[in-house]
Amino acid sequence: MKFRDEFFSREDRYSLGVEEESGRYYASFPVSNGVVDYEEYYELTPEQYASFLADPAAAVAFVESCRRHEHDELLLQKPGWNRGTPI
Repeated sequence: MKFRDEFFSREDRYSLGVEEESGRYYASFPVSNGVVDYEEYYELTPEQYASFLADPAAAVAFVESCRRHEHDELLLQKPGWNRGTPI
């Protein structure tokens, strides 16, 4: 997978972008499992993506719910046994 960030918020620590091979949209944020830091990527609909670009506050609310693992079914890459916690 090739992830291309189109927008990022340094303050709220998340990115919005496109997975280049599939064309799927995503929201991502950094996590750490104590050994390595990495990103978790959550699939967005085209409508969500456009909405979040236009209204970053709505994106923050969605990202926060992802950090609480409320949308794990949308993960583009499933975590391993040693899943990280949001940074």
